[in-house]
Amino acid sequence: MNLSFIQNKLKRHNASILGHEHFSKYAVLLPLIEREDDIHILFEVRSQLLRRQPGEICFPGGRIDNQDKSPMEAAVRETTEELGIHNEEIKSVYPIDYLVSPFGMIVYPFVGIIRNVTSIQYNKKEVEEIFTVPLSFFLQTNPKTFKIHSKLIPEENFPFELIKGGEKYNWRARSIDELFYFYEDKVIWGLTARILHHFLELTME
Repeated sequence: MNLSFIQNKLKRHNASILGHEHFSKYAVLLPLIEREDDIHILFEVRSQLLRRQPGEICFPGGRIDNQDKSPMEAAVRETTEELGIHNEEIKSVYPIDYLVSPFGMIVYPFVGIIRNVTSIQYNKKEVEEIFTVPLSFFLQTNPKTFKIHSKLIPEENFPFELIKGGEKYNWRARSIDELFYFYEDKVIWGLTARILHHFLELTME
């Protein structure tokens, strides 16, 4: 091995997120629709039959499969499967910032327009109900923010003798802001609220 070999290796490397191959990757679509002279955002309520997060509010989306050519393709595919619509009914799909979750997930969000809402026949195995919220509501409503504090706890046989400070090492604590939007009887929070908030920040005048 020499410097030229190292340089050539680095030139061919595309920088990404360290350890990304171990993350679960998901793609979601924030659907916009025109209704009653306003723009609405469409949400799903997850089916009670689902193992993960039954009954929670989310955007259409799911895990990126090997056959998906891109995160955008995965977001559109999942949306068509969950809402029972055709690809052609989803227009103007644009990416917004992706999100790296502290729980081992990378989420790729997209914003798109659904033209023919009357054609929606959602998959009841995955979706309990759908509902829409006027965009104007979110533009006029700030979310409530609460903090979640996490603490690092080394395993029992952790080699404290190998690090400065030993068992008194000052582990850096982490706080996560959780956003909550309340609309009628619906509570929008978690990753869905964070993606929604990011979209609003990007599009506010």
